[in-house]
Amino acid sequence: MTLHEVVNDPVVMTPCDPLVQRYLDHVRFEKRLAGRTVALYTLDLEKLATQARQAGVSLTAVEPGHIRRWVAHMHSSGRSGRGIALILSGWRGFYRWLGREGLVASNPVLDVRAPKAAKPLPKALSVDDAVQMASFNAPGNDPWLEARDAAMVELLYGGGLRVAELTGLDVQASEAARGWVDLSAGEAHVLGKGSKRRLVPVGAKAVQALLAWLRVRDQVLPLVPGTSVPGASPRAALFIGRNGTRLTAQSIWQRVRQRSLQAGLAAPVHPHMLRHSFASHVLQSSSDLRGVQELLGHANISTTQIYTRLDFQHLARAYDAAHPRAHLKTGGSGGSK
Repeated sequence: MTLHEVVNDPVVMTPCDPLVQRYLDHVRFEKRLAGRTVALYTLDLEKLATQARQAGVSLTAVEPGHIRRWVAHMHSSGRSGRGIALILSGWRGFYRWLGREGLVASNPVLDVRAPKAAKPLPKALSVDDAVQMASFNAPGNDPWLEARDAAMVELLYGGGLRVAELTGLDVQASEAARGWVDLSAGEAHVLGKGSKRRLVPVGAKAVQALLAWLRVRDQVLPLVPGTSVPGASPRAALFIGRNGTRLTAQSIWQRVRQRSLQAGLAAPVHPHMLRHSFASHVLQSSSDLRGVQELLGHANISTTQIYTRLDFQHLARAYDAAHPRAHLKTGGSGGSK
């Protein structure tokens, strides 16, 4: 019986093991769990009873070694780490109840954990696509928006900034500023996660884009009453909208997405993709993992190491595209010997 059939059948099938049935009655009538939850427990505990029966042990004689073997079997059969974790949670609750009933001395599932799910690789642009987007210029666009959006893209890709770090930038340094760009020094002062400040190099292209933006920025900035708090005025924000207020992260996501499509990229781009692209491309060129960690503001090197997998994928694609041995046909004659 499938999960869909169990959940939608008004009469949930009765498990063959009496202990399982007693536990299900407990969670159904005493704990008053939802019918769908009871149905899920039914399936998971039937699986447990079947495994124990095949191993020749009673449910009360199951040991941690049994549980680990069954987890390994589920994992090798293709069940996801998340799915296994949910099954283990149900089994753990069953044995916790058996312990309270005095039927087992210890919980064999207590210290067993599901395999960790593989972290998905961050999406990064190819170098050509990233350069195409950063170099994009649309003469027909509003010059004010064009200058602002070009400067934002240059900082996101050229410096690997998080979108929250970008929104926090002010025009000038001040005690109240979360971040600012020192154009003469070619560096950005940003406030990252955990309120940690760091310096990020700003390249020549980004400096040019920022200068172009600053020349037109105040054209639509409304007059704002002064304030006694330095840097608190809407005038302080480096990137502003038409109403003169600081751009939100959502607005930047929308503008970057629109700009990527205007630039002719096949798929829409979001700001964090530009950060991933920055990290991947710097690592491809330098192989300096520690340096990339500092540029990104990662607290742990393990967070940065994911980009080594992106770097390997880049090398694999380059091999497939360029190396003569990557295109040899299998099964044919090998030529003269």
